[in-house]
Amino acid sequence: MSEIHWKLRFENLKKAFARLEEACSQEEYSELELAGLVQTYGFTFELCWKTLKDVLALEGYEVNSPRETIRKAFEMSLIDDVDRWFNALDSRNLLSHIYEESTAQRSLNWIKNDFEPMLRQCVATLHIRAEKE
Repeated sequence: MSEIHWKLRFENLKKAFARLEEACSQEEYSELELAGLVQTYGFTFELCWKTLKDVLALEGYEVNSPRETIRKAFEMSLIDDVDRWFNALDSRNLLSHIYEESTAQRSLNWIKNDFEPMLRQCVATLHIRAEKE
């Protein structure tokens, strides 16, 4: 794992997170916009845990799954609420396999109120790390 690799992934994460922020800023959603929000959340979450995995690899830790990555990132103070992250992971898994209108509506609240702020904190922490290098 190289410094360049994690920084490139981090740049992609920042772009994805900016799209998520934009999607979360809406007051109302059409069915298509709601589906887009759910999908944007899914790939932003995916990029976030993989970026954390890259950082951990640079620190000498080998993690192979999202759960291992989340646990170790919490131990290393890269994230601050391991339960929220596991909830986000479970929700991402659910939303990527089943699309129902009622599930999408519930996910709107999760994404806007819980997961977007969680990802914002992680991106900010990673930004501080990138600035130090």
